[in-house]
Amino acid sequence: MKQTIHTVAYEISQVLANISEDQAIQLSRSLMRAKRIFVAGEGRSGLMGKAFAMRLMHAGYHVYVTGETITPNIQDNDLLLAISGSGSTDSICQFAKKAKEQGAKVTAVTTDVNSNLADMSDEMLIIPAATKKRREEEPATIQPLGNQFDQSLHLLLDAIIIYTIEQSKKTDNEEMTKRHANLE
Repeated sequence: MKQTIHTVAYEISQVLANISEDQAIQLSRSLMRAKRIFVAGEGRSGLMGKAFAMRLMHAGYHVYVTGETITPNIQDNDLLLAISGSGSTDSICQFAKKAKEQGAKVTAVTTDVNSNLADMSDEMLIIPAATKKRREEEPATIQPLGNQFDQSLHLLLDAIIIYTIEQSKKTDNEEMTKRHANLE
């Protein structure tokens, strides 16, 4: 068991070591400039996106998750964070297309720089991790399906929100605690 844990941790550290710092900083800047932030993802990518949206809310950002009943319409000066490991998830590509039509900025979070989602986005954050597709250029992994992408995505987005909070000086842990859910 310890060897499996060590291998998973090593794999994730290797993926994160190969993230473009420029792309991560650009996403942070886009978050700070956006009027509102919309997060889209399906399956486990969507769950990681929801965790990120929650962190953004704690930090005081106006953030929504696509598909929720209280999500308003996307507009000019908004940001859509479109998450798809393959970059080809139909619904996420449709959200990106619609967001662009409405004048919103789109940032793709994907493994594939040549994907449909990347092509239609204003910016991208490439996560060089394995997906369930197991394309030749993806790194080796002992993990099934898209685990390596999902875990790397979660840790990277957490690092980006920490960096964004530090850079914006918009909030602190005490303020974030006040925004934390109290209906628990």
